[in-house]
Amino acid sequence: MTRTDPLDVPRPDAQLHFGVFFQGVNHWTVWSDPASGSQIDPANFRHVAQTAERGLFDAFFLGEGLRLREVDGQIHDLDVAGRPDAITQLAALAAVTDRIGLVSTSNTTFNEPTDLARRLSGLDLLSEGRAGWNVVTTDNAWTGANFRRGGYLDHADRYRRAEEFLTVARALWDSWEDAAVSGAAGAPSWAAPGAVRQVRHQGPQFDVDLAPTLPRSAQGHPVIFQAGDSGEGRDFAARNADVIFSAHGNDFDDALAFADDLRRRLRAGGRPDDDLRILPGTEIIIGATEEEALEKKRWIRLQQVTPATALGIAGLLWGFDLSGRDADGPLPKEDPVVAENDGSFGARRIADPRQVVAEWREKADANRWSLRETVIALGPQRGHVGTPAGLADKFAHFVRHGAVDGFNVTPYLIPDGLDDIVDLLVPALQERGVYRTDYTGTTLREHLALREPLTRRTTTS
Repeated sequence: MTRTDPLDVPRPDAQLHFGVFFQGVNHWTVWSDPASGSQIDPANFRHVAQTAERGLFDAFFLGEGLRLREVDGQIHDLDVAGRPDAITQLAALAAVTDRIGLVSTSNTTFNEPTDLARRLSGLDLLSEGRAGWNVVTTDNAWTGANFRRGGYLDHADRYRRAEEFLTVARALWDSWEDAAVSGAAGAPSWAAPGAVRQVRHQGPQFDVDLAPTLPRSAQGHPVIFQAGDSGEGRDFAARNADVIFSAHGNDFDDALAFADDLRRRLRAGGRPDDDLRILPGTEIIIGATEEEALEKKRWIRLQQVTPATALGIAGLLWGFDLSGRDADGPLPKEDPVVAENDGSFGARRIADPRQVVAEWREKADANRWSLRETVIALGPQRGHVGTPAGLADKFAHFVRHGAVDGFNVTPYLIPDGLDDIVDLLVPALQERGVYRTDYTGTTLREHLALREPLTRRTTTS
């Protein structure tokens, strides 16, 4: 669904939102560069968060790592080492930032709602209403082996547990009235009678009976983020989330189709179709000219996809160990081994690896690509590349035509990977009237221009 008419701009006043995703464990961060810093040094977390706040970003976002990634039972040694506990790290960052939102990825498969809801409430209070929760589930027993109950839940059960988990968490956050705590020194009690309600819940997953210990923050609830591309994931977001991440942020038509699908699901569930912010994850590479930007992209991809990384990624596709092969030589001549994916290396399941390998061979032969060049060209594609002016025009088109509400940026370098975006791209966006020139609120919910939490509304209008 292409919208190209310059006069047909459905959202002429739309504003672009930025978040930053400090990934930690991955191969997309260029850890081998001399300018790369530690992924666990508090100073680097602080630098990235403060740079994003200087650039008027909405949120600083941390991933979750419950187990080191492995391949065939061996720790995968090409990853960046990182990911301290997100809520602990964000609580520390609350003390050295003033406005930027602080979003924790926290799992519903392995946590319990009474404990996690309390810890998120604590972060929300400490940050004065800047907390967010990225609600994720985990489907593999490989991670679950670290937990008492084990971890495997099939796809549908994961979302059923997540929905009940979120229901309990919201009940806990709603148990205190807004003015529960007395502000007067001469008051007869610290709280009005009945201002704190007991929460009782019995369901398939959870049995809860308690009086929560923390009042509401300035924004009522932590903002709910969710990343899910399946039908169940999109429905879950349409019923529950304030913000959705996606992989649909590179191509305009693909992004718009995803956004339109979500809007249909929102309307079907009785929510306004502008009730969910769509922030695809992306990488942004900036050059003074288009040629410089493309050359910079090539250098970054070669740093991200080293020979060893290329062999690791290709090995997952072929289904056997390719280490020791020449990554700068031709593709393996062997046919792939079709086997069940165990979640190693964070890989996605490939429905038919033989078909993918056939496509890779055809493209590699036509372009005379090496294996490494093929992985770079045909592996996961990510990001936007260009000049500040060109990217600003592109992003303005995306947001004004309803394809996205913004982007969650993954820097390719820590801690300085946001500098070009903040110093060059943000001013270009501001010149086009598509990006804020100052924070106008104090809470994450205000930054994202969100309505009241879903459970506190009297109307969906």
